[in-house]
Amino acid sequence: MVHVLARNWWALLIRGIAAVIFGILAFVWPGATWFAIAILFGAYAFVDGVFAIVAAVRAAQSHERWWPFVIEGIVGLVIAGITFYDVTITIAALYFTIAAWAFLTGILELVAAVQLRKEIRNELLLIIGGIASILFGVLMLWHPGAGFLVIIWLIGAYAVIFGITMIALAMRLRGHGGGPGVPASAPAT
Repeated sequence: MVHVLARNWWALLIRGIAAVIFGILAFVWPGATWFAIAILFGAYAFVDGVFAIVAAVRAAQSHERWWPFVIEGIVGLVIAGITFYDVTITIAALYFTIAAWAFLTGILELVAAVQLRKEIRNELLLIIGGIASILFGVLMLWHPGAGFLVIIWLIGAYAVIFGITMIALAMRLRGHGGGPGVPASAPAT
């Protein structure tokens, strides 16, 4: 695997550079980032819907159950249509889904901490995590504008950190051998 990665170090470099650029753009244009994420989701829903309908046709041709694929395809196409008609609906739905997920996850973490308190030590960490999740969900609902910005900043920070690690890995692999003009190193014994 190392030799394959070393020969293709440039692909990791491009991946890292693209991630860093995306992360920086997320900080510079957070609204455009939300818009791009929603459009990509809409495109995915459209393609998924089309392929589900294709699967329904193929299932019907081989006399298998086809109607679940048709329903799935229609739902995908409708969601894609809604996204492309008014992308703000998709952005708001994604935002409030994240807020609800954080809040409900926090509640479940608190329940788990209470149930596990007799069996594990330091359940306080799970309680703190649960409280943090609940607060994050509540703050997202209370201050949606700030919540939108924070989520994009988190995505941007992740992309920059991930990109830097990919660039560093690419540079390390480039020196490992296997790349154009770089002699391959002897295998370790």
